[in-house]
Amino acid sequence: MHDIEPYYEWRDYYIASEDSRSVFFRRKYSEFSFTHKVYNYYIHPQWDAFGSSTLYCKILYVGYDKQVAVIELIGEWNDTLHNDIMIFKEEIIDPLIHNGINKFILVGEQVMNFHGSDDAYYEQWAEDIREEDGWILAVNFLPHVKSEMRNFGIHSFIDMNDSLNEVEWRKIKPLYIHKAAEDWMIKAIGEKE
Repeated sequence: MHDIEPYYEWRDYYIASEDSRSVFFRRKYSEFSFTHKVYNYYIHPQWDAFGSSTLYCKILYVGYDKQVAVIELIGEWNDTLHNDIMIFKEEIIDPLIHNGINKFILVGEQVMNFHGSDDAYYEQWAEDIREEDGWILAVNFLPHVKSEMRNFGIHSFIDMNDSLNEVEWRKIKPLYIHKAAEDWMIKAIGEKE
């Protein structure tokens, strides 16, 4: 796991450590000092710790004008033992919402497992952004992780449609992943009505 880096090709568009509104503003990174672990496995030092002992993130892009954030995750999402959703919501999501973000794209191809508990924080997150026509999308999560999330009803708050996995997000600019997500959400909402 130590050689899995967060996606870095969007650094021309956004760098969280250079964004004065980011919780990671002025954070310094090392390329050589490995300090964070998921259980016994070190992870690349470019990942950001936010208080969980098993889940780490990288805010890849924030478009304040479009009210969107793209966040890549790595590790194990464990609400049962560590209440990761509470920590993630309070430490990462709430500050973004406070700065006007109401559309969230979570990239989860490096999330190896999910252990659920209850859905209260997911519901609160959805309620916090609903009035502003916000949404939460999960992109490229592993099938067994999505299945576990669905077992706990998380799909009621985070959209996990498999068709979004067809978007090769690493090959496009942040604006286009937002456009693809927005188009998909408009279509999905239309189908529900």
